[in-house]
Amino acid sequence: MAESSQTAEQVPVTVLTGYLGAGKTTLLNRILSENHGKKYAVVINEFGELGVDNDLVVDSDEEVFEMNNGCVCCTVRGDLIRIVGGLMKRRDKFDGIIIETTGLANPAPVAQTFFVDDTVRAKTRLDAIVTVVDAKHLPQRLEDSHEAEDQIAFADVILLNKTDLVTPQELEEVERRIRAINRFAVIHRTERASLPIAQVLDQGAFDLQRVLQREPAFLTDDEHEHSDEITSVSFEVEKPIDPERFNAWIGLLLADKGPDLLRTKGILAYANDDRRFAFQAVHMIADGDFIGPWKEGEPRISRIVFIGRNLNRPQLRRGFESCQAA
Repeated sequence: MAESSQTAEQVPVTVLTGYLGAGKTTLLNRILSENHGKKYAVVINEFGELGVDNDLVVDSDEEVFEMNNGCVCCTVRGDLIRIVGGLMKRRDKFDGIIIETTGLANPAPVAQTFFVDDTVRAKTRLDAIVTVVDAKHLPQRLEDSHEAEDQIAFADVILLNKTDLVTPQELEEVERRIRAINRFAVIHRTERASLPIAQVLDQGAFDLQRVLQREPAFLTDDEHEHSDEITSVSFEVEKPIDPERFNAWIGLLLADKGPDLLRTKGILAYANDDRRFAFQAVHMIADGDFIGPWKEGEPRISRIVFIGRNLNRPQLRRGFESCQAA
């Protein structure tokens, strides 16, 4: 698929999240130690939490550890923007960046970093938010932790881990509950976070057109009951989008409803433009860019997804439809 020259040069960033004990450490250990043919810079909160064998560490300074498979491992003792800026000086040494959030963290502030800082945004692109979920303990976590629910809501890719610890019936119920929160994420069922690294990294999950090619039913707009908890809705329009109308509408919407809108993402066909426009937002922080041309003969349908709390489906639909060019 054609990409803009800027997109091709930007380093893909994966944000890895998941509640305490879900299996993030196991997944990170695999990324840092397996010979998967790629080199990643992994930014984590405390190096000691990883439990990586000492002989895996080849070269280290205060904050950056180089692993013997070529990956780079960093600790966040300071500002994330500063860490990423330092990594970009080693740009030729790795294929992508992975940022691990703490088990109790909402991933939104980390994701927003890649929208709000111009230098970071110019050199990197947020590729996907990956959430590791504990199949056995998720029902309890959803009862006692908003963070666990938010981590699922923000996810583009979900590792439903520890599937060997539950019955098939329990697994189906857990997946149903995940789908009730976020029906747009790709779910992989795993034991010990074991799956090909290529299914976790470099997913291009913010490029909805790429996702639709892989999962044509991605934006199937199922009806569902509304509640105060997290839900997801999506809409599509066939007429071209007027960029001024869209910017005015989405700006007001995010300013008014931003705290409830955890994730917004869309692929838009602007009037009088042959390029696809990718839009994304985390709460009130938004970003967008052209990501290459529409293919010849491809239907130029604009689609948008909202994941959040207290979503007003009719209001959101009317707003998006009002952005169509006259």
